[in-house]
Amino acid sequence: MSQHPRREIFCPEELAGRPIFIVLPGGGYHRQADHEGAPVAHWLNSLGLNAIVLHYAVAPDYPGKALHPAPLNDAQETLRWLRSGESGLEIDAERVGVLGFSAGGHLAATLSTGAGSTPTADRPDLAVLAYPVISLVSHCHQGSVNALLGPEATWEQRREHSAELTVDTDTPPTFLWHTADDDAVPVENSLDYAAALARHHVSFELHVFPHGHHGLGLALDEGEAGGHPAAEWTSRCAAWLSGQGWRTAP
Repeated sequence: MSQHPRREIFCPEELAGRPIFIVLPGGGYHRQADHEGAPVAHWLNSLGLNAIVLHYAVAPDYPGKALHPAPLNDAQETLRWLRSGESGLEIDAERVGVLGFSAGGHLAATLSTGAGSTPTADRPDLAVLAYPVISLVSHCHQGSVNALLGPEATWEQRREHSAELTVDTDTPPTFLWHTADDDAVPVENSLDYAAALARHHVSFELHVFPHGHHGLGLALDEGEAGGHPAAEWTSRCAAWLSGQGWRTAP
C-alpha cells in the first residue's frame, strides 16, 4: 500500500451490520474530484448502505514515475481490511461493493476483473461504474494512461490494464452509466465493458443518457431545476441494488 492513502469513513451507527461500498473518485489518476467522494458516500448512506471514500495514490505522489501498481494496491488493501474485520467497523464484511467514477471507475473495474492476477478473494461483490475509463488501447483517456503507466508504456502494458480485456466469469455483477456525448471518456468504454460482461455471462445493467459533460457525479446540481436528466442514474442504481438484495434488512 502506498504511504499516503486516506480513508474517509461514512458508517453511521444506524447502519450497523449493513453492506459497505468503497467509493473511488475520478480525476484522471492525477487528482481526486471532491464531488465524487463525500456527497456520493452520503447518498449511499441514504440508501441504507455504509461507505468509505478511498483517496488512493495519484500521480503527484510518485513524481516522474509510473503510478501503477500503487492505486490497485491501495484498493486491494482496503478491500482486505474491510473483509478481515480488522477495520473495527460494524459492517457486513461479506458484502463489500465498489463504486468508481472516471479513472476511479478504471480502478474499480481493474479490481473487479482481477487484472494483474488478482485472486478472486480480492474482488468486490458488486461494482458500480460511472462514466468509467475502461480501455487503455481503444477510445482511451490518454491522460489516465500517461499517469498510470507512463507516456512510454508499451502496447502490451496498455492491453494488460484494459479492463474490457480482463473480464472473466468471476467478475461481479455490475451497474454502468455513461453519457453518449462524453467528450473526455468516450461512451465506448462502457459499451465495450458491458459487451465483455455479456460474453462471460456476468449480470449487468447499463444506462446511456443522451447528453451530459464528463464528471457529472450525482448530477443533482446540474442543468435545470431538479438536476440534470442523467441524475436519474441514482434512482436506477438504487433499484438495481434493491434487486441485488443489498437494500433489504440483513
